[in-house]
Amino acid sequence: MTGLAGRLAGLAVAAFLLHLVVIQPNHPNAMTWGALTLVPLELPVILFLLLAWPGRARILRAVLVALLTLVVLLKAADYANFIAYNRVFNPATDMGLIRAAYELGTGALGPVLGNLAALGALLAPVAIAAALWWATGRWVRLQPPAGWWAVWRGSFWVLTIVAAGLMVAQIGAVKGQWSLPYTSPGAAFTARLAFDRVGLYRITQAERAEFTRAAENDAFAAASPLFDRLGGSDVVFIFIESYGRASFDNPLYIDTHQATLEAAQAELDAIDGIAMRSGWMTAPMIGGQSWLAHASIASGMWISNQIRYRALLASPRKTLFELATEAGYHTATVVPAITRDWPEGPRIGFETILAKDDLGYEGLPFNWVTMPDQFTLTAYDRLLAQAPRDGRPLFAEISLISSHAPWVPVPELIDWDDVGDGTVFNEIAQSDDPPSVVWRDHDRVRDQYRKAVDYALQTTFSYVERQREDMPLFIILGDHQPAEFVSGGPSFDVPVHVVGPDHLVAMIGHWGWTPGLLPDEALPEWSMDLFRDRFLRAYSTGVP
Repeated sequence: MTGLAGRLAGLAVAAFLLHLVVIQPNHPNAMTWGALTLVPLELPVILFLLLAWPGRARILRAVLVALLTLVVLLKAADYANFIAYNRVFNPATDMGLIRAAYELGTGALGPVLGNLAALGALLAPVAIAAALWWATGRWVRLQPPAGWWAVWRGSFWVLTIVAAGLMVAQIGAVKGQWSLPYTSPGAAFTARLAFDRVGLYRITQAERAEFTRAAENDAFAAASPLFDRLGGSDVVFIFIESYGRASFDNPLYIDTHQATLEAAQAELDAIDGIAMRSGWMTAPMIGGQSWLAHASIASGMWISNQIRYRALLASPRKTLFELATEAGYHTATVVPAITRDWPEGPRIGFETILAKDDLGYEGLPFNWVTMPDQFTLTAYDRLLAQAPRDGRPLFAEISLISSHAPWVPVPELIDWDDVGDGTVFNEIAQSDDPPSVVWRDHDRVRDQYRKAVDYALQTTFSYVERQREDMPLFIILGDHQPAEFVSGGPSFDVPVHVVGPDHLVAMIGHWGWTPGLLPDEALPEWSMDLFRDRFLRAYSTGVP
């Protein structure tokens, strides 16, 4: 194709490429063929602006290409975030998720495919920018007829201003700033998204300042005595990864998980002097970033993003674990997912930190999961619960990770006396298809999730049952729901079970939680930031 037809075809392809950029959806539900029929009000603004600068206009093109490339990446990040966490990507708080995505990708796809995917992600912005540079160049090279330079340029400046006015009018109408006397010919979705993201950044910064002030105002900081109603009993928090309300309201999981809970409840009911209560809490996120849930529980603050988490670490706010230390407890955490330095641990209040390399696991990893939950609990028993004491009771947190994605392969509960150094799990660690195969089929992913959570529940309550007459006070809860395509709904709720000596469990009777391990579906949920203060009030006589 040559001559005029070739130039027109090039202009059409270039305009279509720009059209794709400005109509690109940022949410999975919008990724349909119908998106191609949207009329983006930004497109005429871009084309008229390019035509108003005939010639090379390199600076204009560079600015446009940079902005459009950034928009493409932001929408892609939104898309991934909606799949994983059911929220938009906030550059002020979520940049750390890029590293987490890389680690999960290499764990799920294997190092070769994972690194190839990462390389593709790094090269994608370059390819997008190059394509946009070409597309803007096709339009900016259009020349006016001889002698018509001023009229050409003036006309397209007027058209640019009119098109920009229509775009701003539509954005304002959608934002509720005014109403329009006409029906908009299209939508300025991309410009509105950019406008909203600037606003989100400002809100985030203001929220950080407000959070910092609130963190410094802690009514329990100087309270005493605390935890005295526990009578020196050990307290153990067990977080079960990705355990959420889906186990109770999704038909894919209900039969399996509730049967396991019913069996565990029957076993615990048979132990004299043991009681159980269960309720619901709302996590600040879904799909990942478990540390935000842990921090919300510990601090009594709503830690919904990384800025709030960093603000908490920099604040004088005292966590449950710091307050427990001051009350004479030995605080500890078992974190098999931690594979590098974790300077936040001591700040959160942990005197002893047992990370992956401290637990003595000699077996093979289960892809991303460093060790099975049964080994984690056995190591806790060996290194803390049954180790020689210094006279102080334990106030511990255990993070179980066998139900963390990619959920392949799923361990099996074995005799506790056979756990040893963990090499007994090697055969199953090498079984089943790799994640790169399993994750091609969403139905199979959901079934693996079902099995993984069931393993975590069986293991946790088997461990609890073994404590019998020496049982500490256990608080067993999910950290967050899995991604929405797995959970099947938008809920952020997780179950929480309190198990322990009946006189201690009776002290939370006024919470209204359901006796047993199956919380009433209609029971009101708490946000996680309410737990710290309510726990302190239940088990302390010296609260404000």
